[in-house]
Amino acid sequence: MTDLREQLRGLWLPLVTPFRDGEVDEASLRRLVRHYACLPVDGFILAATSGEGMSLGENELERLVSIARAESSASRRYVPILLGLSGASTHKMLDMLDETAAWPIDGYLIASPYYTRPSQRGLLQHFTALADHASWPLVLYNIPYRTAVRIDNETLLRLAGHPNIVGMKDCCADRAQSIDFLRRRPAGFRVLTGEDAEYHNALVDGADGAILLSAHVQTEAFATVRTLLWEGNQEAAEAKWHEVAELTRLLFAEPSPSPAKYWLWRSRLIDSPEVRLPMVEVSQQLAATLDREIERRMSPLLRTA
Repeated sequence: MTDLREQLRGLWLPLVTPFRDGEVDEASLRRLVRHYACLPVDGFILAATSGEGMSLGENELERLVSIARAESSASRRYVPILLGLSGASTHKMLDMLDETAAWPIDGYLIASPYYTRPSQRGLLQHFTALADHASWPLVLYNIPYRTAVRIDNETLLRLAGHPNIVGMKDCCADRAQSIDFLRRRPAGFRVLTGEDAEYHNALVDGADGAILLSAHVQTEAFATVRTLLWEGNQEAAEAKWHEVAELTRLLFAEPSPSPAKYWLWRSRLIDSPEVRLPMVEVSQQLAATLDREIERRMSPLLRTA
């Protein structure tokens, strides 16, 4: 078992899954992993919300993991990988843990059961059963505006004591709850914000890092915000944050990950902005706005690519 508890900090990228003509675009996927493995990214999340994981079949998931591990292993450093899993049935989730136990990952990112809206006691038993069973460590994903159920802090604190639950992606959308948990969490339990627009605030409040879709763009700048804060240079960190904060609005102006995929396509990192239904590509109006912003921010390297 990898030491995910120590690795789970800094800037993690919830990698988009490129598609072309209805299939996973393996060439673009390889290009993406190679590109970001050379940037200040501390880990990859595969097949989560940004990766359209719920639209992927099991064979596609396994291929996604295999390619990402092969390409990241070929880089000059080891990049840990979390696999996003979600489901409303504890029994089916246990089966998924069995099916993925031998895959070359470092852990799982697991959201609350969606739609069923279990009680806090049900959430506690659900995640405990998964953690007891899993071959890899678990990172909880608290995102009530998608799952329709919130993991309360008392439940989180009990789960944080499980030896196979090492951290949380925090998208509770309640800063007071986040701060309360950060103050009360057990030593070594990692918290990464998943709210792109709250990245700077979350780091100031004490989060260990972030999982940011927006960091597909100007990755170094997002990483610099974190580094400057860790160095105690709050003024410089805030100034750097203001350089990229608008991206966190623009890339969520329409349902994610369509805006990010459009940006990556226009930047020639992927060969198509394609998404899978029920997701649709960005509107013409947003595409025009993105084009203007891409032109404004485009690096000299991409201009000549």
